Amino acid sequence: MAKMTKTTKRNLVTALLFISPWVIGFLVFTLGPIVLSVYYSFSAYNVFQPPIWIGLDNYTTIMDDPLFYKSLYNTVYYTALSVPGVLVLSLLLALLLNSRLKGMNIFRTIYFLPSVLSGVAVSLLWMWLFNPDSGLINLLLSYLGIEGPLWLNSPYWSKPALVIMSYWGLGGVMVINLAGLQAIPTELYEVATIDGASAWRKFWSITLPMISPTLFFNLITLSIGSFQVFTQAYVMTSGGPVNSTLFYVFYLYRMAFENLRMGYASALAWILFAIIMVFTLIQLRLSKRWVYYQEG
Repeated sequence: MAKMTKTTKRNLVTALLFISPWVIGFLVFTLGPIVLSVYYSFSAYNVFQPPIWIGLDNYTTIMDDPLFYKSLYNTVYYTALSVPGVLVLSLLLALLLNSRLKGMNIFRTIYFLPSVLSGVAVSLLWMWLFNPDSGLINLLLSYLGIEGPLWLNSPYWSKPALVIMSYWGLGGVMVINLAGLQAIPTELYEVATIDGASAWRKFWSITLPMISPTLFFNLITLSIGSFQVFTQAYVMTSGGPVNSTLFYVFYLYRMAFENLRMGYASALAWILFAIIMVFTLIQLRLSKRWVYYQEG
């Protein structure tokens, strides 16, 4: 092994000093809590007293906890309705905004803005929109002769209301789809036009295959994000009515910071990690059937 020169050593020390803030931050605020949460998940821990090792008791208790299954059902329900809707609507919107028309950049900015707003501010806005007495949505429905539902005050409409709200913030996904559309070689469409292909055939045979990696990326990130939905339930409904919006992460939050059952909450967190990992691995396996990667 060649001996390092003084210049090499000095450069190495300088590099380590530059990256040390990130390394220290990662060890203290990311890796450290992850390792501790594994230990806490096998312990009884209430923050004020040292953790007591109890083995698998937290996990066995979770399996008999009806609120665990309720929160998991609510989260899966939200994911199953929110993710496909956002994927489809964001793709349709990206197709519309991919036109080379004057002023199109303004519309792209307008549709993107909701995705960068504060989650709390957006939740407060939609609380007003969903107000059954004075909300804008029910007011518009009344003009059509339709009696609006109770929305967030109804155990049957609360989850669909939050799903509808998720469609409003699809600007970020739309921008990613738009980037994918603009990366498709125009020569493919020119050749298809010469061959007499219809607009639908171009979309089905060119656009969808070429943008499939982008759609797959959005599917994975949206699914992971929807499994961790929290702000809407915390601000708008507090998990109600009748636990209809008690999402998994909100239930985890209650166990950790309201009931101070940190060990139980850590076990919930690792179960969620396992669920997301299994779901992601399944999607990665299925992606071989429909995701097209251009070679070269």
